[in-house]
Amino acid sequence: MARMNFGGTVEKVVTRDEFPLSKARKVLKGETVAVLGYGVQGPAQALNMRDNGIKVIIGQWPGDKVYWNKAIADGWVPGKTLLSLEEAADRGTIVQFLISDAGQMAQWPKIKPFLRKGDALYFSHGFSIVYKKQTGVIPPRNIDVIMVAPKGSGTTVRRNFLEGMGINSSYAIHQDYTGRAEERTVALGIAIGSGYLFPTTFKKEVFSDLTGERGVLMGALAGIMEAQYKCLRKHGHSPSEAFNETVEELTQSLIRLVGENGMDWMYANCSTTAQRGALDWRHEFRKAVTPVFDRLYKRVAAGKETAIVLKANSAPDYKKKLDKELAEMRNSEMWRAGAAVRSLRPERWSETKKKSRKKK
Repeated sequence: MARMNFGGTVEKVVTRDEFPLSKARKVLKGETVAVLGYGVQGPAQALNMRDNGIKVIIGQWPGDKVYWNKAIADGWVPGKTLLSLEEAADRGTIVQFLISDAGQMAQWPKIKPFLRKGDALYFSHGFSIVYKKQTGVIPPRNIDVIMVAPKGSGTTVRRNFLEGMGINSSYAIHQDYTGRAEERTVALGIAIGSGYLFPTTFKKEVFSDLTGERGVLMGALAGIMEAQYKCLRKHGHSPSEAFNETVEELTQSLIRLVGENGMDWMYANCSTTAQRGALDWRHEFRKAVTPVFDRLYKRVAAGKETAIVLKANSAPDYKKKLDKELAEMRNSEMWRAGAAVRSLRPERWSETKKKSRKKK
């Protein structure tokens, strides 16, 4: 492992320099990786591994035509590399359990019997193992139980891979039966296209992940945007102005600068007026939201958030209710304004002009 200094704290991480793809291929030689689930993480991780020369098969519900057909479109062959969940689990020596958390709870009794001595059960989220009292997912003791958790959506995992970049991932060993659990885990992390890998535990991963999704990454971000947009609209600003000042400038300019060199660098490349206001008001927002984050983390640690997830996502009308909630967001004035703004971005305009010229 390499030692890296992160904000004054030295951490051990695994990079592709010290654990190259050639080493990952050697570790995984003779293994069959069965990717169960072709929804969010499944396609990205499976395709990246396949492109990297790893033997991969897919397990998916044949009755789910959307994802089954998606797998076929991606080149997986029914009866050979595209199988039912049970068939794939039976053939795999490493079983990547990548269906939804609620789905894992429901399908576990069907998958568990196919795990043989020495196999590895792989997760990309600590949910089912950490909250085993709620999920009932308790692996047999004669297998490895491991995790690689990419720090991004499946779409980003695949996109970054195709662009020649990696996406950082955490990894953890819950159970090392074979004595090879760590090298198997790191090899899989490299094979799915990780930029670098940092060690964690199943518990730390799921606590940080559930907090992050509900917080800065998604929940807090959406809530803060909605609050600022409504404030501007209430004071007479147009939808275009309110959306551009709330969302468009963030996503198309500022967050890119943060990604390149950090928040301080972004501040340094903005006007002095913006610098002063941001430096002062960040303290106000931190004080305001700290109690919310403290309450959120306690709920995550206590299993209250997972109980809500499992109950809601296991309901027979879950998809119908989800579509309704997403439609309400999509049809709100702010995101309708967003759709209009996106359609007017310069690159879209240029493409339209090119198509127009071709028709003439």
